[in-house]
Amino acid sequence: MTTTLPLSLSVPEPGCRPGDEPDFSDFVIPKAGEVERPPIDADPNDIRDMAFSIIRVLNAKGEAVGPWSGTLSSEELVVGLQHMMTLRIFDARMMNAQRQGKTSFYIQHLGEEAIACAFRKALRDDDMNFPTYRQAGLLIAGGYPLTEMMNQIYSNSQDPLHGRQLPIMYSSKEHGFFSISGNLGTQFMQAVGWAMASAISGDTRIAAGWIGDGSTAESDFHAALVFASTYKAPVALNIVNNQWAISTFQGIARGGVGTFAARGHGFGIPSVRVDGNDYLAVHAVAQWASERARAGLGPTLIEHVTYRAGGHSSSDDPSAYRAKEEGAAWPLGDPIDRLKKHLIAIGEWTEEKHTAAQEEITEAVITAQKEAESIGTLGAGKMPSPRDMFEGVYETMPPHLVRQRQEAGY
Repeated sequence: MTTTLPLSLSVPEPGCRPGDEPDFSDFVIPKAGEVERPPIDADPNDIRDMAFSIIRVLNAKGEAVGPWSGTLSSEELVVGLQHMMTLRIFDARMMNAQRQGKTSFYIQHLGEEAIACAFRKALRDDDMNFPTYRQAGLLIAGGYPLTEMMNQIYSNSQDPLHGRQLPIMYSSKEHGFFSISGNLGTQFMQAVGWAMASAISGDTRIAAGWIGDGSTAESDFHAALVFASTYKAPVALNIVNNQWAISTFQGIARGGVGTFAARGHGFGIPSVRVDGNDYLAVHAVAQWASERARAGLGPTLIEHVTYRAGGHSSSDDPSAYRAKEEGAAWPLGDPIDRLKKHLIAIGEWTEEKHTAAQEEITEAVITAQKEAESIGTLGAGKMPSPRDMFEGVYETMPPHLVRQRQEAGY
């Protein structure tokens, strides 16, 4: 007679928890310049191995090596460094503002600045991004005014969204930044739909979709890949794998596939992984994917391998679920320090220039903050009019909303 054993499940666990010694010994890092750069029309089956390696340009000496280097001039790299520095300083000021009660909520980008800042420089101004809440670098690298960002965070009377969005959920059609949604995953499908519409209308603009490692477990992620692959939509699909969702390590969402990029194989989509802390590598991969999309070759799935050095948000305490020293032990380093080291190595930057830039950017951010706070913050100053809650939904406001607005005194 056969004995039937009780069924069981396997629950993935991170390598270390609070109090443990951080250990990334199983994290395989290929040498910089080791991954080949295929032609943009390469058959996805011929580059399957790129979903399991990591494209890197900067080596330990700060040198740019390999076939993915050379997409940016030294002047453009200096600007890129300044963009990342601006985002980091902006983050620090806004996190402090949240602690002071000037806004209700904030999400920072600590350790991930290179991804959005570098990717934006490979796009055209009229392309459209469908971001998550951790791609403010797209706005900063695209020239969006810092004061406008702060007005939105403070929900004051000059908030371009009139207080109708959570802080940090920016929106700017003019800057190719689609409205951020708190319903995680939806923007991936929207990016594909927008790209399809662009192609159907004979336009030249492409889309870029953004999603975090945790949200790849949402059905929207898979639906996006189905439509993108079926119709060869002109879109770059970005997965930012920063190792942690809100408090869940990336292995939960990844499942048994090995890498997030490998999920593209089942859809016949060219899929690559890139060092998300390497500004040069991110830009090169973004340029490659953009060229594919513009040439009518369809989507590219990109996994940006990085690490969320800070908390998930101002409401999160990461020490409750991961080792305190884990961020410092992350083997791919800090994106700002790495680009700084490269620019010094090629004679385009110095420690003195870096200090001066730090001071100049800090002053600019403080000036923008003072301007925004002079208008109002969450707790004081001029707020959006309650009338705004009735606006912007219908082209012609229906009678029942007109009555409600009048009853409210507006």
